Amino acid sequence: MYPTPLEERPLERDDPDAATPTVSTADFRELALQVRAAGLLDRRRAYYVAKICLTIAALAGGWAAFVTVGDSWLVLGVAVLLGAVFAQLGFLGHDAGHQQIFASRRANRLVGLLVGNVLIGLSFGWWVPKHNAHHSHPNEMERDPDVGSDFFGIFGDPAAKERTGLGRLFVRWRAPLFFPLMLLRSLGLHVGGARQLFSRHDRGAIGEGLLILAHAATFLTLVAVVLSPLKALAFVAVQQAVFSLYIGLSFAPNHKGMPLVPAGSKLDFAHRQVVTSRNVAGGAVLTFVLGGLDYQIEHHLFPSMPRPNLRHAQRLVKAFCCTNRLTYCEVSFFNSFRLIVRHLRASSGDERTVRNNLAVPGELQSTLQSNRP
Repeated sequence: MYPTPLEERPLERDDPDAATPTVSTADFRELALQVRAAGLLDRRRAYYVAKICLTIAALAGGWAAFVTVGDSWLVLGVAVLLGAVFAQLGFLGHDAGHQQIFASRRANRLVGLLVGNVLIGLSFGWWVPKHNAHHSHPNEMERDPDVGSDFFGIFGDPAAKERTGLGRLFVRWRAPLFFPLMLLRSLGLHVGGARQLFSRHDRGAIGEGLLILAHAATFLTLVAVVLSPLKALAFVAVQQAVFSLYIGLSFAPNHKGMPLVPAGSKLDFAHRQVVTSRNVAGGAVLTFVLGGLDYQIEHHLFPSMPRPNLRHAQRLVKAFCCTNRLTYCEVSFFNSFRLIVRHLRASSGDERTVRNNLAVPGELQSTLQSNRP
C-alpha cells in the first residue's frame, strides 16, 4: 500500500482529536522473536564466502580484460563492467558494515577495509558511522546525514527551496537534474571520506589513508601504462560514472520521496523505520542487482540480518505491519523513480506542497502530532 504523493493532507501537528497508533516494544519484540526462531538472524557464512570470492574473481576478470583489450576505445566497455563490479563490491562493504557477514566485528571490519579502501578506494571507517546515523534516524531532518547529502544539497532538503541565485536555479531544475547528478555520486563519497580522514589524527585514519592511496596509485598507474592519455581519462570517467550511477539507482528508491520526519520527533522504532522506507518488488534478479537493498523495510527493522535472509523475513514483516496499521510501501523499480521524480517536480516550483515537501501517511501524521517535541 502506498499513499499517493501530494494528494495526502499536510502534516498538521496540532489536531487534538487525531488517533495515535503506536507500536509497543512488546509488539516489536514478538516480531523479533519470530524472526530469530526462524533462523533469519543466523550468519550465512558459506553464502558470503562464495559471494566474496566470485565478486573478487569478477574484478580480476575485468582487469584481465582491460589488459587484453589494451589501448583501444573498446576498453570503455571494460570500464562499464568494472563500474558495475565496484558497485557489487560496495554492497559487500555495506553488509560488512552491518555485521551481516561474520559474527566477529573484527572480521567484518577487515572485509569492509578490503572491499572499501583497497578495492574501491572509499573510506570504510568514514562510511560506517555515517550510515549507522542514517539507520538510527531515517529521513529525519538535521539527524539523517543522507537527507540533502547530494553533491549540491538540493534533493530531500525542504529548506533548499528558499535558496537564492544559482542555488535556487538548481532547486527549480532538480527533477531533470536528478539522474545526471547521480553521475557525481562517487565523487561525493571520495571527497567526504577524504575530508574526514584529513580531520582525524589517529592511527586508524592513517592506516585507512594509506590503503586508499595504495588503491589510487595501483589503479592510476595501471591505466596510465596501458592506455594513451585521452583513452585513460575517458576510461576513468566512464568507470566512475557507471559506478556512481549504479549505486545511485540502488540507494535512491529506498527513501527518496518518502516522508521526512521533523527534527526531534519522538517516534517508536517501528514507525521510524517502516514508514520512511520503500521496498522495490522485482524478484531474485533484482535482489542481486540491488545487493539486497530492494528489501529496505526488512533491512531497516533488522540491519544485521544477512542479505539472503531478507526475502524470507518479508512475510513476517508484512503481517506485523498489517496488524499494527503501518504503511508497507512496495512498488516496482521503475515506479519508484516515477514517484521520486513526481515529488521533485512538485516541490521545485511555486505550487502548494505538503509540509516538508512530502506526503505523510496517516499513521505517521497522528504519531507526530502526539509526540511533537
